[in-house]
Amino acid sequence: MTVARAVETLLPDYSVTYFGDIARTPYGNKSSETIIDYSLRNTEFLVEKGAELIIIACNSAASVATARLKAEFELPILEVITPAVEQAVHLTRSGRIGVIGTRATIRSNIYQQKISRIDRNMSVFSRACPLLVPLVEEDWLNRRETKMIIRRYLHPLKNDQIDTLVLGCTHYPLLKGLIQPRIGKRVRLIDSSTATADAVKQYIEANPEIVKENGSLPVQHNYYVSDLTDTVEKISRRIFGRKMELIPT
Repeated sequence: MTVARAVETLLPDYSVTYFGDIARTPYGNKSSETIIDYSLRNTEFLVEKGAELIIIACNSAASVATARLKAEFELPILEVITPAVEQAVHLTRSGRIGVIGTRATIRSNIYQQKISRIDRNMSVFSRACPLLVPLVEEDWLNRRETKMIIRRYLHPLKNDQIDTLVLGCTHYPLLKGLIQPRIGKRVRLIDSSTATADAVKQYIEANPEIVKENGSLPVQHNYYVSDLTDTVEKISRRIFGRKMELIPT
């Protein structure tokens, strides 16, 4: 949802069709095979709803399923990892970049691989933070326990003297206010949701023909979820700043 919100804000003339697989989250503690299977089904659903460009708005799915989705579907597919990597490499001053994410994302080693392709002199320090997603999904954003867990996760990265930290999960932007003071105000945080929205905007400007109906139909946003709970509705209001009409499917 953080990615969808960023895309909505940056590209107000385009319709967004979103699918949140609430029933099967979190993805980060599942096997690569399971994540790929879920990602194929999710993409098929979006294509059936008329999507002309797909954004894999989940680091865990992007880290293991991107290649498979690009092989299976002919429409453009963008993901959240590459934009965050490019922004981190551009902004770091010392070449010491931290990455936090789910177990699946960190296990894939995708951030190290992509950063090294751009600049082999960069040092990448990764840390799996498996408790953060359920804490966000339980809306424990201002709990003392959440603050303690974040401090514990970030302590090794502080010792690694990073100057840039990639929030390698699209839940983590909701925790920026807790992460920044605990990693240090001099460390730059890379929000993959806004970086991805920038990348989508650049892609559409370079390839205007891909969204054929833009301008011929009114903008309409549809937000589908595989399960609808009170917590999801509360978090969606927090992210979008309005009451969301979430469509269970």
